[in-house]
Amino acid sequence: MVMIRIAHHAVYAHPLPEGHRFPMAKYELLPQQLLLEGTCRKEQFFAPKRITDTYITRTHSTDYYEQLNTLSLSKKEARRIGFPLSAELIERECIIAQGTLQGCIFALEDGVAFNIAGGTHHAFYDRGEAFCLLNDQAIAANYMLDNNLAKKILIVDLDVHQGNGTAALFQNNKAVFTFSVHGKANYPFQKEKSDLDIALADNTKDAAYLSMLDEVLYKLFDNFEPNFVFYLSGVDVLKKDKLGRLSLSLEGSKKRDEMVLSACYSRNIPVQCSMGGGYAPDVNVIVEAHANTYRVAADIYD
Repeated sequence: MVMIRIAHHAVYAHPLPEGHRFPMAKYELLPQQLLLEGTCRKEQFFAPKRITDTYITRTHSTDYYEQLNTLSLSKKEARRIGFPLSAELIERECIIAQGTLQGCIFALEDGVAFNIAGGTHHAFYDRGEAFCLLNDQAIAANYMLDNNLAKKILIVDLDVHQGNGTAALFQNNKAVFTFSVHGKANYPFQKEKSDLDIALADNTKDAAYLSMLDEVLYKLFDNFEPNFVFYLSGVDVLKKDKLGRLSLSLEGSKKRDEMVLSACYSRNIPVQCSMGGGYAPDVNVIVEAHANTYRVAADIYD
């Protein structure tokens, strides 16, 4: 039986001003739910440390990283990120990035690994935006390539918002294929160019979404032939999400996860999963949708 490893740290649930729209509580509630129901065991969780600086500056500019560490971004730059900047927040981002990187190593051993946080796909080379400061999966992808742990990487980004930062970071890198399925009318309103972008109309429901994914996903695996996959499993695709414009059900979102993880499992391709977005008004809906991704993995990799 595979022991699926999961990155989680107390700093993931970062304190925010009352009324802030980002649902930080999910980072406490999701591990609790997975343990309570028996989907995961305590020994599956690991607490990452802060990532090595050079791994960050391989992906992000030294100047930008220095501005983060010295809290010297302009008010406009900080406003674009959407979180009040603090030393604790920067430490959190560096720990999340290490969780994803370390998860890659576990995925090579076990086939799959998770990060309770991450999926910060709006972080660019020299700037952050939309709750994303450092691009965890991009940092980890470069680490994998630099250390000859992967030669061809597929990034499957199914968050409702285009992975614009990720697309820009790997625009000229033939070793990384960026695939993003997102809402056409959603943020970012000026999209970057992924290797494959599929922009969906408002209110796209389960049948249309899953049919599209079925048509595209397996061809992509077979044509690009990756030997490592990053999966960004954002649950802001749900009908109830307040920042998304699609209309997937909980069951539809779960089936989406099953398709991606089954494609990796059946081809024996290691996959690292980061959680991405989810902004339903009821945090319990967010937790349930994220928990489904772990339930699917537990069933497939058992």
